[in-house]
Amino acid sequence: MSETPAVSRRLLLGSAVATGAVAAGMTGAAPSASAAAAPVPRRRPGQKSMIGVPFDARRTVRVGVIGLGNRGGGMITGWAAVPGCTVTAVCDIRADRAKRAADRLESKGKPRPAEYGGSADSYARMLRRDDIDLVYIATPWEFHYEHGRAALLSGKHALVELPIATELRQLWDLVDTSERTRRHLLLSENCSYGRNELAMLKGAHDGLFGDITNGHGGYLHDLRELLFSDTYYTDSWRRLWHTRSTASFYPMHGLAPIAAAMDINRGDRMATLRATATAPKGLADYRARFVPRDHPSWKETYINGDLVTCMIETEKGRTIRAEHDVSSPRPYSRINTLAGSRGIVEDYAGPSPTGARIYVEPDHSGHSWRDFEGYRKEYDHWLWQKVGDDAANNGGHGGMDYVLQWRTVQLMRAGLVPDIDVYDSAAWCAPVPLSVTSLARGGRPVEIPDFTRGAWRERRPGLDSTPTDMPPVG
Repeated sequence: MSETPAVSRRLLLGSAVATGAVAAGMTGAAPSASAAAAPVPRRRPGQKSMIGVPFDARRTVRVGVIGLGNRGGGMITGWAAVPGCTVTAVCDIRADRAKRAADRLESKGKPRPAEYGGSADSYARMLRRDDIDLVYIATPWEFHYEHGRAALLSGKHALVELPIATELRQLWDLVDTSERTRRHLLLSENCSYGRNELAMLKGAHDGLFGDITNGHGGYLHDLRELLFSDTYYTDSWRRLWHTRSTASFYPMHGLAPIAAAMDINRGDRMATLRATATAPKGLADYRARFVPRDHPSWKETYINGDLVTCMIETEKGRTIRAEHDVSSPRPYSRINTLAGSRGIVEDYAGPSPTGARIYVEPDHSGHSWRDFEGYRKEYDHWLWQKVGDDAANNGGHGGMDYVLQWRTVQLMRAGLVPDIDVYDSAAWCAPVPLSVTSLARGGRPVEIPDFTRGAWRERRPGLDSTPTDMPPVG
Protein backbone atom coordinates (compact mmCIF):
# COMPACT_ATOMS: atom_id res chain seq x y z
CA MET A 1 0.00 0.00 0.00
CA SER A 2 1.10 3.58 -0.42
CA GLU A 3 3.63 4.94 2.04
CA THR A 4 2.57 7.90 4.16
CA PRO A 5 4.26 10.18 6.69
CA ALA A 6 5.08 8.79 10.12
CA VAL A 7 2.99 9.68 13.15
CA SER A 8 4.56 11.94 15.76
CA ARG A 9 6.68 9.99 18.23
CA ARG A 10 5.29 12.11 21.06
CA LEU A 11 2.07 10.14 20.88
CA LEU A 12 3.46 6.62 21.02
CA LEU A 13 2.03 5.61 24.38
CA GLY A 14 -0.96 7.85 24.87
CA SER A 15 -4.48 7.75 23.57
CA ALA A 16 -3.78 10.42 20.99
CA VAL A 17 -2.98 11.18 17.38
CA ALA A 18 -1.47 14.47 16.31
CA THR A 19 -3.71 16.63 14.19
CA GLY A 20 -2.90 16.07 10.54
CA ALA A 21 -0.76 12.95 11.12
CA VAL A 22 -1.31 10.19 8.61
CA ALA A 23 -1.33 6.51 9.55
CA ALA A 24 0.57 4.26 7.17
CA GLY A 25 -1.47 1.91 5.07
CA MET A 26 -4.92 3.31 5.79
CA THR A 27 -5.07 6.38 3.60
CA GLY A 28 -7.63 6.88 0.90
CA ALA A 29 -4.96 7.17 -1.77
CA ALA A 30 -4.84 4.51 -4.45
CA PRO A 31 -2.48 1.68 -3.43
CA SER A 32 0.13 0.07 -5.60
CA ALA A 33 -0.94 -2.66 -7.97
CA SER A 34 0.87 -5.32 -5.96
CA ALA A 35 -1.23 -4.66 -2.86
CA ALA A 36 -4.25 -6.60 -4.11
CA ALA A 37 -2.53 -9.94 -4.58
CA ALA A 38 0.79 -9.80 -2.78
CA PRO A 39 2.68 -13.11 -2.87
CA VAL A 40 2.96 -15.16 0.29
CA PRO A 41 6.45 -14.49 1.63
CA ARG A 42 8.68 -17.46 2.31
CA ARG A 43 9.71 -18.30 5.83
CA ARG A 44 13.31 -17.65 6.76
CA PRO A 45 15.52 -20.68 7.43
CA GLY A 46 14.56 -22.19 10.78
CA GLN A 47 11.31 -20.21 11.02
CA LYS A 48 8.35 -22.45 11.90
CA SER A 49 4.61 -22.16 12.31
CA MET A 50 3.10 -21.26 15.68
CA ILE A 51 -0.02 -23.33 15.00
CA GLY A 52 -0.54 -25.79 17.83
CA VAL A 53 2.31 -24.38 19.91
CA PRO A 54 1.34 -24.22 23.60
CA PHE A 55 2.38 -21.61 26.08
CA ASP A 56 5.09 -22.60 28.53
CA ALA A 57 3.25 -23.39 31.75
CA ARG A 58 3.92 -21.02 34.64
CA ARG A 59 2.65 -20.59 38.18
CA THR A 60 1.85 -16.89 37.79
CA VAL A 61 1.19 -14.73 34.74
CA ARG A 62 2.86 -11.35 35.09
CA VAL A 63 1.25 -8.67 32.92
CA GLY A 64 2.68 -5.39 31.70
CA VAL A 65 0.19 -2.86 30.30
CA ILE A 66 1.03 -0.32 27.58
CA GLY A 67 -1.61 2.38 27.14
CA LEU A 68 -3.82 3.49 30.05
CA GLY A 69 -6.56 5.48 28.36
CA ASN A 70 -10.20 4.39 28.37
CA ARG A 71 -9.56 0.79 27.36
CA GLY A 72 -6.25 0.03 29.05
CA GLY A 73 -7.18 1.80 32.25
CA GLY A 74 -10.47 -0.04 32.38
CA MET A 75 -8.91 -3.48 32.00
CA ILE A 76 -6.21 -3.38 34.69
CA THR A 77 -8.46 -4.41 37.58
CA GLY A 78 -9.72 -7.37 35.57
CA TRP A 79 -6.18 -8.63 35.07
CA ALA A 80 -5.48 -8.31 38.77
CA ALA A 81 -8.69 -10.20 39.64
CA VAL A 82 -7.85 -13.34 37.63
CA PRO A 83 -6.46 -16.10 39.86
CA GLY A 84 -2.71 -16.45 39.39
CA CYS A 85 -2.28 -13.14 37.56
CA THR A 86 -0.54 -9.97 38.69
CA VAL A 87 0.09 -6.63 36.99
CA THR A 88 3.79 -5.96 37.43
CA ALA A 89 4.19 -2.80 35.30
CA VAL A 90 2.03 -0.10 33.74
CA CYS A 91 3.03 2.37 31.06
CA ASP A 92 1.65 5.43 29.32
CA ILE A 93 3.34 8.40 27.73
CA ARG A 94 1.38 10.45 30.24
CA ALA A 95 3.06 9.60 33.51
CA ASP A 96 0.04 10.69 35.55
CA ARG A 97 -2.00 7.91 34.01
CA ALA A 98 0.55 5.30 35.05
CA LYS A 99 0.48 6.66 38.59
CA ARG A 100 -3.32 6.61 38.73
CA ALA A 101 -3.37 3.02 37.48
CA ALA A 102 -0.84 1.96 40.10
CA ASP A 103 -2.78 3.82 42.81
CA ARG A 104 -5.97 2.07 41.77
CA LEU A 105 -4.47 -1.40 42.00
CA GLU A 106 -2.85 -0.63 45.33
CA SER A 107 -6.16 0.68 46.71
CA LYS A 108 -7.70 -2.71 45.92
CA GLY A 109 -5.06 -4.51 47.91
CA LYS A 110 -2.99 -5.59 44.92
CA PRO A 111 0.80 -5.28 44.63
CA ARG A 112 1.78 -1.88 43.29
CA PRO A 113 3.08 -2.18 39.74
CA ALA A 114 6.16 -0.38 38.47
CA GLU A 115 5.33 2.85 36.64
CA TYR A 116 6.68 3.96 33.26
CA GLY A 117 5.79 7.12 31.40
CA GLY A 118 6.69 10.63 30.43
CA SER A 119 8.51 9.93 27.16
CA ALA A 120 8.04 8.19 23.83
CA ASP A 121 10.45 5.40 24.74
CA SER A 122 8.87 4.59 28.10
CA TYR A 123 7.36 1.39 26.73
CA ALA A 124 10.77 0.21 25.51
CA ARG A 125 12.22 0.68 28.98
CA MET A 126 9.34 -1.31 30.46
CA LEU A 127 9.91 -4.15 28.01
CA ARG A 128 13.45 -4.59 29.31
CA ARG A 129 12.04 -5.96 32.56
CA ASP A 130 12.39 -9.69 33.17
CA ASP A 131 9.23 -10.00 35.30
CA ILE A 132 6.68 -9.63 32.47
CA ASP A 133 5.23 -12.66 30.69
CA LEU A 134 2.37 -11.00 28.77
CA VAL A 135 2.20 -7.47 27.38
CA TYR A 136 -1.32 -6.10 27.03
CA ILE A 137 -1.40 -3.28 24.46
CA ALA A 138 -4.22 -0.73 24.47
CA THR A 139 -2.68 2.27 22.69
CA PRO A 140 -4.27 3.98 19.65
CA TRP A 141 -4.56 1.87 16.51
CA GLU A 142 -1.57 3.23 14.65
CA PHE A 143 0.82 2.15 17.41
CA HIS A 144 -0.35 -1.43 17.84
CA TYR A 145 2.10 -2.85 15.31
CA GLU A 146 5.15 -1.16 16.81
CA HIS A 147 4.25 -2.07 20.37
CA GLY A 148 3.24 -5.63 19.54
CA ARG A 149 6.39 -6.29 17.56
CA ALA A 150 8.57 -4.80 20.30
CA ALA A 151 6.90 -7.04 22.89
CA LEU A 152 7.67 -10.15 20.81
CA LEU A 153 11.26 -9.10 20.25
CA SER A 154 11.68 -8.60 24.00
CA GLY A 155 10.78 -12.25 24.53
CA LYS A 156 7.24 -11.67 25.77
CA HIS A 157 3.82 -12.74 24.55
CA ALA A 158 1.48 -9.96 23.40
CA LEU A 159 -2.26 -9.41 23.60
CA VAL A 160 -3.15 -6.48 21.33
CA GLU A 161 -6.37 -4.51 21.10
CA LEU A 162 -8.06 -4.19 17.71
CA PRO A 163 -6.54 -4.08 15.14
CA ILE A 164 -3.11 -5.67 15.64
CA ALA A 165 -1.84 -3.63 12.65
CA THR A 166 -3.15 -1.41 9.86
CA GLU A 167 -1.07 -2.54 6.86
CA LEU A 168 -0.63 -5.88 5.14
CA ARG A 169 3.15 -5.71 5.43
CA GLN A 170 2.76 -5.11 9.16
CA LEU A 171 0.41 -8.06 9.52
CA TRP A 172 2.89 -10.31 7.73
CA ASP A 173 5.74 -8.99 9.85
CA LEU A 174 3.88 -9.76 13.07
CA VAL A 175 3.22 -13.30 11.83
CA ASP A 176 6.88 -13.76 10.95
CA THR A 177 8.14 -12.14 14.15
CA SER A 178 5.90 -14.41 16.22
CA GLU A 179 7.25 -17.44 14.37
CA ARG A 180 10.88 -16.36 14.77
CA THR A 181 10.65 -15.41 18.44
CA ARG A 182 8.40 -18.40 19.33
CA ARG A 183 6.12 -16.03 21.20
CA HIS A 184 2.39 -15.67 20.68
CA LEU A 185 0.71 -12.48 19.53
CA LEU A 186 -3.06 -12.52 19.95
CA LEU A 187 -5.87 -10.16 19.03
CA SER A 188 -7.72 -9.07 22.17
CA GLU A 189 -11.06 -9.91 20.58
CA ASN A 190 -13.36 -9.85 23.59
CA CYS A 191 -16.50 -10.30 21.47
CA SER A 192 -15.30 -13.75 20.47
CA TYR A 193 -15.90 -14.63 24.12
CA GLY A 194 -19.42 -13.20 24.26
CA ARG A 195 -22.03 -15.61 25.61
CA ASN A 196 -24.27 -15.47 22.54
CA GLU A 197 -21.29 -15.71 20.19
CA LEU A 198 -19.87 -18.81 21.89
CA ALA A 199 -23.28 -20.49 22.02
CA MET A 200 -23.73 -19.74 18.30
CA LEU A 201 -20.30 -21.27 17.67
CA LYS A 202 -21.10 -24.46 19.57
CA GLY A 203 -24.49 -24.77 17.88
CA ALA A 204 -22.88 -24.37 14.46
CA HIS A 205 -20.27 -27.02 15.23
CA ASP A 206 -23.03 -29.35 16.47
CA GLY A 207 -24.84 -29.02 13.13
CA LEU A 208 -27.74 -26.95 14.48
CA PHE A 209 -27.83 -24.77 11.35
CA GLY A 210 -26.93 -27.52 8.87
CA ASP A 211 -24.22 -26.68 6.37
CA ILE A 212 -23.16 -23.09 7.09
CA THR A 213 -23.48 -20.94 3.97
CA ASN A 214 -23.25 -17.33 5.11
CA GLY A 215 -22.82 -14.95 8.01
CA HIS A 216 -23.18 -11.28 8.80
CA GLY A 217 -21.30 -9.39 11.48
CA GLY A 218 -19.81 -6.01 12.20
CA TYR A 219 -19.57 -3.04 14.49
CA LEU A 220 -22.50 -0.63 14.34
CA HIS A 221 -22.13 1.84 17.19
CA ASP A 222 -23.19 5.47 17.25
CA LEU A 223 -20.00 7.12 18.54
CA ARG A 224 -20.71 10.66 17.30
CA GLU A 225 -21.01 12.26 20.73
CA LEU A 226 -17.82 10.56 21.96
CA LEU A 227 -15.93 11.31 18.75
CA PHE A 228 -16.57 15.03 19.21
CA SER A 229 -15.88 14.97 22.94
CA ASP A 230 -12.79 16.94 23.97
CA THR A 231 -11.92 14.44 26.70
CA TYR A 232 -13.02 10.91 25.77
CA TYR A 233 -10.58 10.17 22.92
CA THR A 234 -7.51 12.12 23.94
CA ASP A 235 -6.51 14.65 21.27
CA SER A 236 -9.45 13.37 19.21
CA TRP A 237 -7.32 10.50 17.89
CA ARG A 238 -10.23 8.35 16.82
CA ARG A 239 -12.17 11.10 15.04
CA LEU A 240 -9.05 12.05 13.11
CA TRP A 241 -8.96 8.64 11.45
CA HIS A 242 -12.14 9.70 9.65
CA THR A 243 -10.23 12.60 8.04
CA ARG A 244 -7.50 10.49 6.46
CA SER A 245 -8.70 6.98 5.69
CA THR A 246 -11.48 5.20 3.81
CA ALA A 247 -10.89 1.92 5.64
CA SER A 248 -13.33 -0.31 7.43
CA PHE A 249 -11.67 0.48 10.74
CA TYR A 250 -13.17 -1.99 13.13
CA PRO A 251 -15.23 -4.84 11.66
CA MET A 252 -13.54 -7.53 13.77
CA HIS A 253 -16.04 -7.58 16.64
CA GLY A 254 -18.67 -9.06 14.35
CA LEU A 255 -16.39 -10.72 11.81
CA ALA A 256 -14.35 -12.80 14.26
CA PRO A 257 -17.27 -14.78 15.80
CA ILE A 258 -18.65 -15.57 12.33
CA ALA A 259 -15.20 -16.65 11.12
CA ALA A 260 -14.81 -18.92 14.15
CA ALA A 261 -18.20 -20.54 13.53
CA MET A 262 -17.12 -21.19 9.92
CA ASP A 263 -13.79 -22.71 11.03
CA ILE A 264 -11.77 -20.07 9.20
CA ASN A 265 -8.09 -21.14 9.28
CA ARG A 266 -9.34 -24.51 10.52
CA GLY A 267 -10.74 -26.08 7.38
CA ASP A 268 -11.68 -22.99 5.38
CA ARG A 269 -10.15 -19.56 4.80
CA MET A 270 -11.22 -16.09 3.77
CA ALA A 271 -10.13 -15.79 0.14
CA THR A 272 -11.37 -12.51 -1.39
CA LEU A 273 -12.83 -9.20 -0.22
CA ARG A 274 -14.68 -6.44 -2.00
CA ALA A 275 -15.73 -3.24 -0.26
CA THR A 276 -18.39 -0.60 -0.71
CA ALA A 277 -18.91 2.63 1.22
CA THR A 278 -21.69 5.16 1.60
CA ALA A 279 -20.98 8.86 1.47
CA PRO A 280 -19.40 10.43 4.58
CA LYS A 281 -22.38 12.42 5.84
CA GLY A 282 -22.93 11.54 9.51
CA LEU A 283 -20.07 13.31 11.28
CA ALA A 284 -20.41 16.54 9.31
CA ASP A 285 -24.15 16.57 9.93
CA TYR A 286 -23.69 16.00 13.65
CA ARG A 287 -21.06 18.75 13.80
CA ALA A 288 -23.38 21.20 12.03
CA ARG A 289 -26.15 20.57 14.56
CA PHE A 290 -24.31 20.15 17.84
CA VAL A 291 -20.72 21.42 17.72
CA PRO A 292 -19.81 25.10 18.29
CA ARG A 293 -18.26 26.89 15.34
CA ASP A 294 -15.04 27.59 17.23
CA HIS A 295 -14.40 23.88 17.81
CA PRO A 296 -11.21 22.53 16.12
CA SER A 297 -13.26 19.92 14.24
CA TRP A 298 -14.57 22.61 11.89
CA LYS A 299 -11.19 22.55 10.16
CA GLU A 300 -11.64 18.85 9.34
CA THR A 301 -13.00 17.13 6.23
CA TYR A 302 -14.34 13.61 6.72
CA ILE A 303 -13.61 11.03 4.03
CA ASN A 304 -14.52 7.77 5.73
CA GLY A 305 -17.88 6.45 4.55
CA ASP A 306 -20.59 6.23 7.18
CA LEU A 307 -21.18 2.55 6.39
CA VAL A 308 -18.28 0.53 4.99
CA THR A 309 -19.27 -2.98 3.96
CA CYS A 310 -16.85 -5.80 3.18
CA MET A 311 -18.18 -8.78 1.24
CA ILE A 312 -15.87 -11.71 1.94
CA GLU A 313 -15.87 -15.02 0.09
CA THR A 314 -14.23 -18.09 1.55
CA GLU A 315 -12.31 -20.83 -0.20
CA LYS A 316 -15.31 -23.16 0.27
CA GLY A 317 -17.80 -20.70 -1.20
CA ARG A 318 -19.29 -19.24 1.95
CA THR A 319 -19.92 -15.51 2.23
CA ILE A 320 -19.45 -13.12 5.13
CA ARG A 321 -20.78 -9.57 5.20
CA ALA A 322 -18.77 -7.43 7.62
CA GLU A 323 -19.91 -3.87 8.34
CA HIS A 324 -18.58 -0.83 10.15
CA ASP A 325 -20.57 2.30 11.03
CA VAL A 326 -19.89 4.63 13.95
CA SER A 327 -21.16 7.82 12.28
CA SER A 328 -24.92 7.22 12.05
CA PRO A 329 -27.77 7.51 14.56
CA ARG A 330 -28.68 3.93 15.38
CA PRO A 331 -28.88 1.48 18.30
CA TYR A 332 -25.77 -0.58 19.00
CA SER A 333 -25.34 -3.86 17.11
CA ARG A 334 -22.68 -6.40 16.24
CA ILE A 335 -25.28 -8.19 14.07
CA ASN A 336 -24.09 -11.77 14.79
CA THR A 337 -26.10 -13.54 12.11
CA LEU A 338 -25.26 -17.07 10.99
CA ALA A 339 -27.23 -19.08 8.44
CA GLY A 340 -27.09 -22.52 6.90
CA SER A 341 -29.09 -25.18 5.12
CA ARG A 342 -31.28 -25.87 8.17
CA GLY A 343 -31.73 -22.53 9.84
CA ILE A 344 -30.54 -19.15 11.02
CA VAL A 345 -29.76 -17.19 14.18
CA GLU A 346 -29.90 -13.40 14.38
CA ASP A 347 -28.61 -11.37 17.32
CA TYR A 348 -29.64 -7.79 18.26
CA ALA A 349 -33.06 -8.58 16.87
CA GLY A 350 -35.70 -8.30 19.55
CA PRO A 351 -36.83 -8.02 23.18
CA SER A 352 -35.64 -11.47 24.26
CA PRO A 353 -33.39 -11.52 27.36
CA THR A 354 -30.63 -12.80 25.08
CA GLY A 355 -31.37 -10.21 22.38
CA ALA A 356 -31.33 -12.97 19.76
CA ARG A 357 -33.84 -14.97 17.74
CA ILE A 358 -33.61 -18.27 15.91
CA TYR A 359 -35.36 -20.42 13.32
CA VAL A 360 -34.11 -23.98 12.71
CA GLU A 361 -35.58 -27.11 11.20
CA PRO A 362 -37.01 -29.49 12.26
CA ASP A 363 -37.65 -27.68 15.55
CA HIS A 364 -39.53 -24.78 13.97
CA SER A 365 -42.05 -24.19 11.23
CA GLY A 366 -44.59 -21.62 10.20
CA HIS A 367 -42.11 -18.91 9.22
CA SER A 368 -42.05 -17.46 12.76
CA TRP A 369 -38.97 -16.54 14.76
CA ARG A 370 -38.35 -18.20 18.14
CA ASP A 371 -36.45 -17.08 21.22
CA PHE A 372 -32.76 -18.03 21.33
CA GLU A 373 -32.75 -18.42 25.12
CA GLY A 374 -33.35 -22.19 25.24
CA TYR A 375 -30.64 -22.82 22.65
CA ARG A 376 -28.19 -20.61 24.50
CA LYS A 377 -28.72 -22.71 27.60
CA GLU A 378 -28.25 -25.91 25.60
CA TYR A 379 -25.07 -24.68 23.91
CA ASP A 380 -23.74 -22.49 26.71
CA HIS A 381 -19.95 -22.55 26.50
CA TRP A 382 -18.08 -24.12 29.41
CA LEU A 383 -16.20 -20.89 30.01
CA TRP A 384 -19.43 -19.06 30.84
CA GLN A 385 -20.62 -21.93 32.98
CA LYS A 386 -17.35 -21.83 34.92
CA VAL A 387 -16.68 -18.08 35.30
CA GLY A 388 -19.93 -16.42 34.30
CA ASP A 389 -20.84 -15.56 37.89
CA ASP A 390 -17.57 -13.64 38.26
CA ALA A 391 -17.48 -12.14 34.78
CA ALA A 392 -19.88 -9.24 35.18
CA ASN A 393 -18.35 -8.31 38.55
CA ASN A 394 -14.80 -8.10 37.19
CA GLY A 395 -15.07 -6.84 33.63
CA GLY A 396 -17.03 -4.69 31.24
CA HIS A 397 -19.16 -5.43 28.18
CA GLY A 398 -21.42 -7.84 30.01
CA GLY A 399 -18.51 -9.84 31.40
CA MET A 400 -16.86 -10.92 28.18
CA ASP A 401 -13.80 -8.76 28.97
CA TYR A 402 -13.14 -10.83 32.07
CA VAL A 403 -13.82 -14.12 30.28
CA LEU A 404 -11.15 -13.13 27.75
CA GLN A 405 -8.72 -12.23 30.54
CA TRP A 406 -9.47 -15.35 32.61
CA ARG A 407 -9.06 -17.63 29.61
CA THR A 408 -5.80 -15.97 28.51
CA VAL A 409 -4.31 -16.41 31.96
CA GLN A 410 -5.59 -19.98 32.22
CA LEU A 411 -4.06 -20.90 28.87
CA MET A 412 -0.72 -19.49 29.94
CA ARG A 413 -0.71 -20.99 33.43
CA ALA A 414 -1.79 -24.44 32.22
CA GLY A 415 0.53 -24.45 29.20
CA LEU A 416 -2.23 -24.79 26.60
CA VAL A 417 -2.54 -23.79 22.94
CA PRO A 418 -4.20 -20.37 22.42
CA ASP A 419 -7.83 -20.27 21.26
CA ILE A 420 -6.95 -17.34 18.96
CA ASP A 421 -3.51 -17.31 17.35
CA VAL A 422 -1.49 -14.86 15.30
CA TYR A 423 -2.91 -16.27 12.05
CA ASP A 424 -6.51 -15.69 13.17
CA SER A 425 -5.52 -12.24 14.38
CA ALA A 426 -3.93 -11.28 11.05
CA ALA A 427 -6.80 -12.67 8.96
CA TRP A 428 -9.47 -10.90 11.02
CA CYS A 429 -7.60 -7.59 10.76
CA ALA A 430 -6.77 -7.88 7.06
CA PRO A 431 -10.07 -6.20 6.01
CA VAL A 432 -8.74 -2.93 7.45
CA PRO A 433 -6.12 -2.32 4.72
CA LEU A 434 -7.86 -4.46 2.10
CA SER A 435 -11.03 -2.37 2.26
CA VAL A 436 -8.93 0.67 1.26
CA THR A 437 -7.51 -1.26 -1.69
CA SER A 438 -10.89 -2.49 -2.89
CA LEU A 439 -12.55 0.92 -2.54
CA ALA A 440 -9.71 2.55 -4.50
CA ARG A 441 -10.38 0.03 -7.27
CA GLY A 442 -14.08 0.74 -7.48
CA GLY A 443 -15.13 -2.12 -5.21
CA ARG A 444 -13.39 -4.85 -7.18
CA PRO A 445 -12.36 -7.97 -5.24
CA VAL A 446 -8.89 -8.21 -3.75
CA GLU A 447 -7.12 -11.27 -2.48
CA ILE A 448 -6.92 -11.97 1.24
CA PRO A 449 -3.49 -13.41 2.08
CA ASP A 450 -3.18 -16.89 3.52
CA PHE A 451 -1.27 -16.09 6.68
CA THR A 452 -1.17 -19.79 7.61
CA ARG A 453 0.81 -20.60 4.44
CA GLY A 454 -1.46 -23.52 3.58
CA ALA A 455 -2.15 -24.84 7.08
CA TRP A 456 -5.76 -23.58 6.95
CA ARG A 457 -6.77 -26.91 5.45
CA GLU A 458 -6.06 -28.72 8.71
CA ARG A 459 -8.87 -29.06 11.24
CA ARG A 460 -7.83 -28.01 14.74
CA PRO A 461 -9.39 -26.69 17.94
CA GLY A 462 -10.12 -23.03 18.47
CA LEU A 463 -12.65 -21.14 20.55
CA ASP A 464 -14.83 -24.24 20.80
CA SER A 465 -12.42 -25.71 23.34
CA THR A 466 -12.38 -28.65 25.73
CA PRO A 467 -13.27 -27.79 29.35
CA THR A 468 -10.21 -27.35 31.56
CA ASP A 469 -9.61 -25.95 35.03
CA MET A 470 -7.58 -22.99 36.17
CA PRO A 471 -4.49 -24.37 37.90
CA PRO A 472 -4.62 -23.87 41.68
CA VAL A 473 -2.93 -20.79 43.05
CA GLY A 474 -0.07 -21.29 45.49
